[in-house]
Amino acid sequence: MPIVAIGVNHVSAPVEVRERLAFAPDELADRLRELADEPGVDEAAIISTCNRTEIYAVVADDSVIQALTQWLCRVRQVSIDWLSKYLYSYKDADAVRHLLRVSAGLDSLVLGEPQILGQTKTAYEDARNAGTIGRILGRMFQNAFSVAKQVRTETAIGASPVSVAYAAVSLAKQIFGDLGANTALLIGAGDTIELCARHLKDQGLRKMIVANRTVERAQELTAVMGGEAIALSDIADRLAECDIVIASTASPVPILGKGAVERAIKRRRHRLIFMVDLAVPRDIEPEVANLKDVYLYTVDDLQDVIQENLRSRQQAAREADEIVALRVERFMAWHRSREGIDLLRQYREQATRDRDEVLARALRRLAAGADPVEAMTYLAHTLTNRLIHTPTTALRAAAEAGDRKSLAALSQALDIADEDKSIP
Repeated sequence: MPIVAIGVNHVSAPVEVRERLAFAPDELADRLRELADEPGVDEAAIISTCNRTEIYAVVADDSVIQALTQWLCRVRQVSIDWLSKYLYSYKDADAVRHLLRVSAGLDSLVLGEPQILGQTKTAYEDARNAGTIGRILGRMFQNAFSVAKQVRTETAIGASPVSVAYAAVSLAKQIFGDLGANTALLIGAGDTIELCARHLKDQGLRKMIVANRTVERAQELTAVMGGEAIALSDIADRLAECDIVIASTASPVPILGKGAVERAIKRRRHRLIFMVDLAVPRDIEPEVANLKDVYLYTVDDLQDVIQENLRSRQQAAREADEIVALRVERFMAWHRSREGIDLLRQYREQATRDRDEVLARALRRLAAGADPVEAMTYLAHTLTNRLIHTPTTALRAAAEAGDRKSLAALSQALDIADEDKSIP
């Protein structure tokens, strides 16, 4: 059965496309079950982050790839014509290679960033909990986790502190210089925001405020990093205090609107606010970028900042791709062997059925009083004819067609002696 992957990422699609295709965490289980119920879909998993939405599936045949695309368009209410120019697809070894590269951070906006591994593991757990992942995708994802660990251990891919969070804080430092006099508002409390908090603390930030839907989670973060935890509903009251705003939540709608930012600017007497929206869908209304005294960046805008920090990782990425190539071949060899095992099982089952049927006939002859020698002769003759019928037919057809390649393969498979290989 083919292994396929379809999706969009930060290279193939802009942020406004990616946010329309993103899956919220609380809907993934239902969507995975819907996907697995599609005809021809045997296993399925979905990776959905701010930089990518990808479907991995084991399917009955190539025609199901189009059905996957149609399903994605249907659940996200977009047309195939609109999506097709952004969508990529991979099959078998290419699909495996893509997942391994994604998990190792080789396909990320920030080359070698480690957060995607955690996100890939979450996608695996979501699919496993939903009951949509089986032996093939299960082994494929486990292989991806192993490759990511090997790449990080054996190459210098993670030597430089480069990530979206690091890029955001680096840009803030370029704008404000010493951050010791600044206050930052972090919206969200996930891994990306935690990284931002660590980088801001390392840069000597004066004060940190963390706003989250669950205040307790924000308090867990501030307990480690320092600062103050507030609810999302308190943002409008505290925004005027903040010079830096970094947002990264899983909210399906914007959390911070243009009106709230306008009021904060007036209270700040037009001192500038630096904002970075790392979420997909976006947490900050895009219209905020049109306001004076606001610098608003999205994940796509950080590209130039990130590029400056990538050069040292290029050689490491080439080494990592060599590791990926080797592991892809190993996985595909295992996958191909499964097909052989299935064929062998079917062949043995057919031979067993033939044996049981002929044996039953021979025993009935004996029970009817037939001579034992005649019954045994019948058994041997009939069973031999049954077992050699299919390979004999294949040999004759290959010989009549002059297909010497098939003849050689059949001869090898049947272990025909050299002197018997002079088949025309």
